[in-house]
Amino acid sequence: MSDSLLVPVRPAPVQTVLRAPELSGREVEVLRAWILAETKEQVCGQLFIAPGTVKTHISRIRDKYSQAGRPAPTKASLLARALQDGYLRLDQI
Repeated sequence: MSDSLLVPVRPAPVQTVLRAPELSGREVEVLRAWILAETKEQVCGQLFIAPGTVKTHISRIRDKYSQAGRPAPTKASLLARALQDGYLRLDQI
């Protein structure tokens, strides 16, 4: 057999297991409300919390996703993460 017929064998790519960050019950509640709302003010009215509280929860959620190696800098990316991790289902949108 000639060397030109040999195909190099490459190892299979390593599968990285993506882990969901552990969100508190209140963080999940705020995340769901924020994803489904048009504005943070709607979340405030629905959950009876201040705008700064909504902002703090969303910031902490983003930090947890970043620490898990799965940054979610936009609302769309947080929606994707929430769906991937089971914090939100398509039938809830």
